[in-house]
Amino acid sequence: MPYYRGEQLSEVYDGAARDGYGFVASNTTHLDIMQGLLDGAADAESDIVLQIKRDTAEYLGNGDVAAGLNIMQSHLRTVSEMLDVGVFLNVDHVAADDEELIDAAIESGGPSSMMIDASDYPFEENVERTAAVVDRVDDRGEDLLVEAELGTIAGTESGETTEEAFYTDPAEAVEFVERTGCDLLAVSIGTEHGVSAGVDLDLRVDLAAEIHAALRDHGFEVPLVVHGSSGLTPKQVSALMETGVCKLNTNTRYQYEYARTACEFYHDNADAILPPEGVVDDRATFFADADWAPDKSRFNPQVVGRAVRKRIAAVHAELAETAGSAGESHFLKGASR
Repeated sequence: MPYYRGEQLSEVYDGAARDGYGFVASNTTHLDIMQGLLDGAADAESDIVLQIKRDTAEYLGNGDVAAGLNIMQSHLRTVSEMLDVGVFLNVDHVAADDEELIDAAIESGGPSSMMIDASDYPFEENVERTAAVVDRVDDRGEDLLVEAELGTIAGTESGETTEEAFYTDPAEAVEFVERTGCDLLAVSIGTEHGVSAGVDLDLRVDLAAEIHAALRDHGFEVPLVVHGSSGLTPKQVSALMETGVCKLNTNTRYQYEYARTACEFYHDNADAILPPEGVVDDRATFFADADWAPDKSRFNPQVVGRAVRKRIAAVHAELAETAGSAGESHFLKGASR
């Protein structure tokens, strides 16, 4: 199935809201994580929202953000042709003053959505900066949804730590959506960026429901987004799906699964990679003067990469089940339903 953009993504969110499920929007920091996520979505028969942040774009583009974004889009378009589920790309947590990434996201003509983050500014400036980006997208006629954030989420995001959370106010949410025209709204209800355990969070599911009700009462059918969902329990995720939340962002879980899988693989296969005691560590000649030699069938990066993909696929398929999107692909069932 081809990679899709904003109009189809909006239809997918509408269907999720109508049928009471949501999506685990998954940040990809490495191509093996990305492929594992796609494999998991295909296994679960779930449409998928992948996400890329500035740090990953810089990494892929060797410092060039626009090049990295184009690399991700090109790769994603190619591999998504092999799938039967819908594939979307969100440019995640674009700082309001990051003109380079804003320009790249709008001008590349590729992403399905972009999350503009002006949440660390006072309310009026958040409105002003978010509305300016919405206007730019509209002026260019780009098929690109704009997600915004209101409130402050604690934790560590892209190396920056926020100590204190500020919950989203329902009345401000209504005013914010009305004045900015944003397509999705990320709200602060007690989750945290980075490593957190759901049982330790002061998660305000009731607040998400209040925000959703306030928006609907004023005629706004705007999907809600919850950032920092790594660590939430299945019960917490299910509860959020009943409140108008259609998108849960997850990043840290996949990074940990990548590192854990690779660590365990290399630990178990150390004898095939590291010379035993008494053998000179002669990498340059591949131990030509020793009876021992490393085993390429185990040190080839593709071997551990496949193990990572398999693990990430299993994790994402499980999360899709929890969020309710498994078996609900808008495209497998037919866009006309």
